[in-house]
Amino acid sequence: MITRLAIARWLHERSRSVIVAAAVVGLAARLAFGFLYWVDKPLTHDEGEYLELARNLAAGHGLTYDPLPPQPPDEIPPQRFGRAPGYPAFLAALISLGSVDAQPRSTPAVVKLAQAVVGSIGVIVIGLLAARAGNPAAGALAAIGAAVHPPLVWICAYALSEALYSVLALACALILLDATASPRSGQRSPLIAVALAGALAGIAALVRPVMVLFVALYAAWLLLRRVPVHAAVFVLGAAIVIAPWTQQSSERARRFVLIATEGGVTFWTGNHPLARGEGDLAANPQLKSADMELRARHRQLDADALEPIYYREAFDHIRADPARWLGLMGRKVFYQWIPVGPSYRQHSPLYAATSIGSYLAVLPFGIAGLVWLVRNRRVPVVLLLLAASQVLAGLIFLPQERFRIPVIDPVLLIFAAVWLASRATALAGPFSYRRPEDQKKP
Repeated sequence: MITRLAIARWLHERSRSVIVAAAVVGLAARLAFGFLYWVDKPLTHDEGEYLELARNLAAGHGLTYDPLPPQPPDEIPPQRFGRAPGYPAFLAALISLGSVDAQPRSTPAVVKLAQAVVGSIGVIVIGLLAARAGNPAAGALAAIGAAVHPPLVWICAYALSEALYSVLALACALILLDATASPRSGQRSPLIAVALAGALAGIAALVRPVMVLFVALYAAWLLLRRVPVHAAVFVLGAAIVIAPWTQQSSERARRFVLIATEGGVTFWTGNHPLARGEGDLAANPQLKSADMELRARHRQLDADALEPIYYREAFDHIRADPARWLGLMGRKVFYQWIPVGPSYRQHSPLYAATSIGSYLAVLPFGIAGLVWLVRNRRVPVVLLLLAASQVLAGLIFLPQERFRIPVIDPVLLIFAAVWLASRATALAGPFSYRRPEDQKKP
């Protein structure tokens, strides 16, 4: 018992130092994985497209793909959907700074280095979120967990948008948590913070459009709390960032496109009669064949023009058999939380075991932390809505391991740290659950 109290008090008193140290460890872990293990690994389809778009953007050609070579009339052209611009712009900035092959076969070193730094910043953000939700000891524990949590470590070595999106989304949540904290003497109006959070949410949406769902959920919650001014400022902040790209992409597609045209195929994939409830086309060969058949029927159309066709066919399937679709939704709910879906089986046994094991190790403690917060009326609604936006996206489109990692895993780590800190500090005296903003109160 004495040891537990001593550890709790030490973490509480040295929380900031522990969080910084955890960020350093997290940086080392990400660099080690990226440069010692994830070497000369082939790129996935999405990674290749992101790097192609970034290379052309850095060369001044805009967010465009390379021209396709001449193809036989009966050959189906490859899918090249319009993507959100945020991550290609991030990669383009890195390509401009470092030497990158014209057609890299693996993740460029400059990308792994930059994303390792981004990931270490994410460790600090997760620690600060846990400190706001619980106390400084919880912040220290969450940062330690985030530093070595395997999915958060290895996602930084891939040329995928999840690593950048995770930090942007969590930073937005951190600003909102501070803005909605109990007012203190001399505190400025939180409207500036809410506007800043809205702008950051807009940037995150340009990296991964799923952030739009969080903007809608958080604005609705603000309206329910009867603070319409805050809701309007938050949405306006996001809209100011997103609107210029919406105008440009809509003009190019000659129809309204909020951010990207990749949503149609994802919605079709997640709601097709052949869908399994989890995983993309790569995890479902039968569905991939059905996609090839659809594209063969419309081979004269490019990927952008196919998007409304994907949506239309998906809704036709839902209307034709709503009972089947409801069963599919039930499987999506199951796979959202239980990591046994097809996407996990696409990886090596070591990867799958590490991914599933690390997630299941955190899940029960995360649930316990949420229950503790509910019982003590300290629920961080912002974090719940951020996680809910990802769950909602999984129900609308499809759940997948890669989509889970940026938001669900950090939120579970934060809740788990709150629970562990509550257990460790149960007998630790008056400091046990005083948050950083409470320390200045008399």
